[in-house]
Amino acid sequence: MNAIALPQADARPILRERGQHEVFCGLTGIVWLHRKIQDAFFLVVGSRTCAHLIQSAAGVMIFAEPRFATAILQDKDLAGLTDANEELDRVVSRLVLRRPDIKLLFLVGSCPSEVIKLDLSRAALRLSRALGPQVRVLNYSGSGIETTFTQGEDACLASMVPELPESLEGERNLLVVGALPDVVEDQFQRLFDALGIPVRFFPPRRSTQLPPLTPGTKFLLAQPFLASTAHALEERGAKRLASPFPFGVEGTTAWFEAAAKAFGVPEATVASVLAPAQQRAQTALGQVREKLAGKRIFFFPDSQLEVPLARFLSRELKMELVEVGTPYLHQEHLGPDLALLPANTVVSEGQDVERQLDRCRAAKPDLVVCGLGLANPLEVEGLATKWSIELVFTPIHGFEQAGDLAELFARPLLRRTRLMV
Repeated sequence: MNAIALPQADARPILRERGQHEVFCGLTGIVWLHRKIQDAFFLVVGSRTCAHLIQSAAGVMIFAEPRFATAILQDKDLAGLTDANEELDRVVSRLVLRRPDIKLLFLVGSCPSEVIKLDLSRAALRLSRALGPQVRVLNYSGSGIETTFTQGEDACLASMVPELPESLEGERNLLVVGALPDVVEDQFQRLFDALGIPVRFFPPRRSTQLPPLTPGTKFLLAQPFLASTAHALEERGAKRLASPFPFGVEGTTAWFEAAAKAFGVPEATVASVLAPAQQRAQTALGQVREKLAGKRIFFFPDSQLEVPLARFLSRELKMELVEVGTPYLHQEHLGPDLALLPANTVVSEGQDVERQLDRCRAAKPDLVVCGLGLANPLEVEGLATKWSIELVFTPIHGFEQAGDLAELFARPLLRRTRLMV
């Protein structure tokens, strides 16, 4: 495949919505983060509602030993009858004693007013001094008051950036930023090795193996919702490589080409290394394209994956984009994907859910990508839906997952066809 010529800028008008919105909170990110960082533990400081949310989202059985829990605020806590910091210290001490495998503990704030009043950053410093060096304690907010559920990962990784060791050796290295399933990370590792590019992944699988930052560190974002993390890395001197995100053949090719160009890898080498994986992905997409070509799709704002996924569906599977809504539109990070959307695509930022529902109903698309709260009502109205949260929980990055990603959009249409027979 030839190198992709990326437009330099995109000046399309953006429909900015401000109104009623519906999202999962950032606590949801714990579900995939606790699986990724294998020696970390996530302690949510919150209510029983927080505990039920995480337990339900993770599908944890009663006999499982997950690496997350909730320090639940009781009635006496809410009434101010106890010292919340003393209670938190007691809970953490019991936890660490019971789970000596914990090397990194996250205190995760939630949205109850009594939690907001707690200074969890100060608590993390206090507990780090008490438990270190065996256990490091960090904190971040997973409150859903102003954020979407994927921003929980952004807040978590941003809290880890100050912990990254600094190396003055001056060697150039590449950092891939964003939690990826281990199988995808292994695939990417093999391709970077074949290209001769030294690469590390953030977050690492173990918190004791944090990647170093050097004066020559460059990084590629694997997820489009990591604005705070990217800013924190740039503040420490790392340089971001601009690229479409690695979804589908086109996006993954451009993503690797951006790294190869930065590290001086010859184009012929890049083409040779990527060709087998590109061919497998094209074959897989060819088996699904017929099911999706010409189908009309509407994206409600939810995961922040909407723009790169819309680019993939439009250009590689020939779907028609009715509207592409996203909670936040980071023009700098999403620019390469945004510029590859058809010129007439309606792109909306933010949410006014009633207005968007009206537009969706009027358009009658073949498929709607939305949150769980909207999916069932829209199904009752006769619209086929895809849960956007499933796109975060499922391996969808890279060449080898391109066919699986396409199938995620084909299945709801197939299901509806079968139900109508």
